[in-house]
Amino acid sequence: MVKIATWNVNSVKARLPNVLAWLKEAAPDVVLFQEIKCIDEGFPRMEFEDLGYNVAVHGQKTYNGVAILSKSPLDDIRRGLPHLEENGVDDHARYIEAVTGFGDLVIRVASIYLPNGNPSGQPPEITEKYAYKLKWMDRLKSHATELLKQEEMIVLGGDYNVIPTELDVYDPDAWRGDALFRLETRDKFRALQNLGLTDAFKALHPVETHCYTFWDYQGGAWQKDNGIRIDHLLLSPQAADRLTGCQIDRKPRGQEKASDHTPIWCELT
Repeated sequence: MVKIATWNVNSVKARLPNVLAWLKEAAPDVVLFQEIKCIDEGFPRMEFEDLGYNVAVHGQKTYNGVAILSKSPLDDIRRGLPHLEENGVDDHARYIEAVTGFGDLVIRVASIYLPNGNPSGQPPEITEKYAYKLKWMDRLKSHATELLKQEEMIVLGGDYNVIPTELDVYDPDAWRGDALFRLETRDKFRALQNLGLTDAFKALHPVETHCYTFWDYQGGAWQKDNGIRIDHLLLSPQAADRLTGCQIDRKPRGQEKASDHTPIWCELT
């Protein structure tokens, strides 16, 4: 069995005691971090290696940044999402991918920090930030299409900044015009899934409500359970066939100095 978790830690240095405590307790085999908010050299590699993890980082000063931790070696590490437009430049550290193995379970994993896209503009108008988000989703779809041709076990996990359905938000009407819930965003996320990717949580909890992974720091959102589900684990058919569990761990969000996201994990056997 392999336990794969994803967590937007909202600054790995600021949350390090919480993160290390959770890793010791939950003991995931693979961890996908987003918003580490540090350059590669500033990542607290030693602390994670002391817990038995191999580490791959794609960092950025102050903003963004993604990482993969695995208790098995990491191979074929790729940093940055391909499929830029001709002469395009994307200096945001939002994607890292690697292959790791546990016995007969050889899995390609990716840590994804999809752009937020707000402010998005008044529909049908879109801002430059929202256009960047939509183009980034198109690039992710193109890359996922290539990956799926390899017929591997693949887990594309991370902070997608996408609320897929009305079941995934405490108040759908309040979020209609938000970049995370706009129709264009959900359509592109659905198109990504329609390539043959399975939302691990939704596959095992199809009708459950109040299953959130993010609560804003403002307005008592955590205390009121005014949350949204925007952190996802998307599985290739080969990985989905081995899916036996998926849960959201709310405990870290209730701690002092918590990230505004909480971990979600799945198990493959």
